[in-house]
Amino acid sequence: MNNTLAEISRAGVAVWLDDLSRERLQNNSLITLIKHDSVVGVTTNPSIFSAAIRKSNLYQEDIMASKSLSIEEIIIKLTTDDVRNACDLFKDIYKNTKHMDGRVSIEVDPRFAHDAQATIEQGKHLWTLIDRPNLFVKVPATIAGLPAITELIASGISVNVTLIFSVERYKQVLAAYASGLHQLHAAGGEIGKVFSVASFFISRIDTAVDALLPADSKLRGSAAISNAVMAYEAFQSFEESAVWQTLKVAGSNSQRPLWASTGVKDPSYDPNRYVLDLIAPNTVNTMPEQTLESVKKTGVYKGLTITHNLSLAKSNLAKLALAGIDLDKIAIDLEADGVKKFEIAWIDLMNSVRSFTASS
Repeated sequence: MNNTLAEISRAGVAVWLDDLSRERLQNNSLITLIKHDSVVGVTTNPSIFSAAIRKSNLYQEDIMASKSLSIEEIIIKLTTDDVRNACDLFKDIYKNTKHMDGRVSIEVDPRFAHDAQATIEQGKHLWTLIDRPNLFVKVPATIAGLPAITELIASGISVNVTLIFSVERYKQVLAAYASGLHQLHAAGGEIGKVFSVASFFISRIDTAVDALLPADSKLRGSAAISNAVMAYEAFQSFEESAVWQTLKVAGSNSQRPLWASTGVKDPSYDPNRYVLDLIAPNTVNTMPEQTLESVKKTGVYKGLTITHNLSLAKSNLAKLALAGIDLDKIAIDLEADGVKKFEIAWIDLMNSVRSFTASS
């Protein structure tokens, strides 16, 4: 019997599902994944919720009952209800992992990605409204998102930082997390109750870089994993820093790297590569169900592939630079594109809810 997901988990990678819907909650498919496929958390985003609400009639009754509310208020109610119920499904995992896993993430309105204060206000509102300790509020790692991360952490709110594409931005995210913990600790808060993950996007990097390389280039498909390996090195370096050691002694929890966007876009690539080639302790991999099923059925565990491939990653990135690939610029473009895509998904979601209310 193939037990690759269990092997990944034993290696220190938390297996999360990158999907949530009311249908999944009601048909017990999420419970099945928790019981049999090592799933210990769930992530969501505006695109996931847009697809879930648009494709299902399970939301119609709640939408009709909430017609007196604004479209934004209806969306908040629908999504927070689903996330709250998912949090409850994971409560035993949350307890058994000493609060590390059993987490469910919900994203702030993507239209606030460049507005720190609006992000802070909605982050606090979502935290209070859902009222579950195993919630993660997702905040994009934009320039405006960095002070929002610090403020939310300083307020005792656990945060999933999303849309990270570069190692340099990731280092800024680690610093923002540490700053928030320092502020919380100085104010007498319980920093041991605060957790965070930093979501580093994978497949989109290869898609962008491969488009700039010749079809026969041996560097195709090397950028994303190499970039993630360097991010993990940055995580390890930060963990060894004096700043973090002080916080650790005070009871702080590590901000684990989370590998997101792990579904392979290029059909010529191994569909399991963004999971099996990113194995290291103290990490999370959030997978779309198709990827999770592929790893379960065909994946072969290869050991700690991140720590064993540091030299190769550095070599690949040096070769990409010599080939004229500017990863810093690509990261900036991908961040802007990611925010835009989530904004479009949010607007689509608003239009879907609006059409439901108009047709009644």
